[in-house]
Amino acid sequence: MILSDRDIKKALKAGRIAVESPGSDHEANIHASSLDLRLGKYFKVYEHSKFAVLDPLKMDSFKGLTKMVEITTPEEPFIVHPGDFVLGVTLESVKLGDDIVARVEGRSSLGRLGIIVHSTAGFIDAGFEGSITLEITNINRMPVALYPGMRVCQLAFEEMTSPAEVPYNKKASSKYQGQKLPEESRLSMDPEFQKGMFVA
Repeated sequence: MILSDRDIKKALKAGRIAVESPGSDHEANIHASSLDLRLGKYFKVYEHSKFAVLDPLKMDSFKGLTKMVEITTPEEPFIVHPGDFVLGVTLESVKLGDDIVARVEGRSSLGRLGIIVHSTAGFIDAGFEGSITLEITNINRMPVALYPGMRVCQLAFEEMTSPAEVPYNKKASSKYQGQKLPEESRLSMDPEFQKGMFVA
């Protein structure tokens, strides 16, 4: 069941959801059934001219796979060109209790410009803490300017039937706990890649 604005506020007050929101009152960004998050100032751009293929088995050997871009000037945009795929990050950090999950959704106003904020990874596990890495794509035929500090996505929260037995912060293979910057794929850390458990 998706939490309403009333229940989001209750969960925030009880500490079941926590939002670290620099320079802003995040409660002003609570809507009927979601909470808006803002775009951070860090982006990772893939250096596609340096590599022939992205091989999940060899991700650890891809030094220089991405280049970090930091927007340091107020009102300076980050331009997302048609077909570009870049990693961004939310300005806010979130922390979820052991019985709440969240879904990242794009904002319709940006969707109407052709901006997708997540490819498939829109699910946040119970127990997660950190900023949210955004998988930003421009499917428009025109470049789109994105500004750090603008509202870029929304979280919808759902209450689980019971607290997780092993929440994300206690799972041995949790790869993105505590992240602050946009993070590349850590697929090579998955157990099947570590142990060679592939189907013949």
